[in-house]
Amino acid sequence: MATINSREDQDGITIGWQAIVRRKGHPSQTKTFRAKKEAEAWARSIESEMDRGVWRDRSEAEGTTLKECLDRYSQEIIPTKKGDGRRELGFLRQWQARSIACRFMAAIDGQDVAASIKEMEAEGKSANTIRLHLALLSHLFELARKEWRMASLINPVELVRKPKLPKGRERRLVDDEEARLLAACQSVNPELSAIVRFATETAMRQGEIIGMTWAMIDLRRRVVRLPDTKNGLARDVPLSSAAEQVLSALPRRMDGKVWAYTQDGMRASWRRALAQAGIDGLTFHDLRHEATSRMFEKNLNPMQVAAITGHKTLQMLKRYTHLRAEDLAKMLG
Repeated sequence: MATINSREDQDGITIGWQAIVRRKGHPSQTKTFRAKKEAEAWARSIESEMDRGVWRDRSEAEGTTLKECLDRYSQEIIPTKKGDGRRELGFLRQWQARSIACRFMAAIDGQDVAASIKEMEAEGKSANTIRLHLALLSHLFELARKEWRMASLINPVELVRKPKLPKGRERRLVDDEEARLLAACQSVNPELSAIVRFATETAMRQGEIIGMTWAMIDLRRRVVRLPDTKNGLARDVPLSSAAEQVLSALPRRMDGKVWAYTQDGMRASWRRALAQAGIDGLTFHDLRHEATSRMFEKNLNPMQVAAITGHKTLQMLKRYTHLRAEDLAKMLG
């Protein structure tokens, strides 16, 4: 039987009731309540779970706030992320600033997460950005449940509806946009023009391109070896003759890197080039979309394209592949 003790103040007035549950093979469990009935009900519940073998220690989850877990996540997990982790750290700081961060982990439920989603929507965050915030929170709860002695937790992110993603982007270069873009890039920085031409030939991501070193490149075999990509797998990217020409024309740097640009420098130059070219609504990632579509237009099959781009499934590949009807009509004869 559980032990129920009254708790008195200095004047001997009962201010609460402490329930203590002791079961062989389990750590002692103690919790204080205002009402005796609440203490007795809690004790019966804990004893029943222990007897049925389904009890999980809630003390850690009930005594640790989300903010404390976010602090631990920033120290132990974010440094292991690819890149510098700045994006994830930004998501984490925003979670810490929300009212949900003050709640104990065991007390957070789907309604709390749903309320946070509404807050983010009111702030103007896109559906994809909100889903990325939720992905971090979900990962944190899974870690807490599996590795941080909070096995009793239920992941509240799994209990809510995620914002629906908009239809995948279909932006491609149209009319004379490619010529205008390359001219503007050449004006801003000749290296930027070379990067754009290389991107439209290889479908490589911006980070993959900026991270290239000459040690990754075999011009004789016309292959770039990417040892660490976004999906965690190495990938060999074949080089078209145009892509090979871009690399062959580049000077060799003493540090072994192919490009002088950093990610931040690239973003700034890209914005200047778009403004100079008078092009709206084009992202650098759209060049990957453009290159992938061109590969299909060259009659490569999905497996061949996936081998080049690194997409794991055909469904993922479809988001980047929007063949123009006029080009398909030419293929049909």
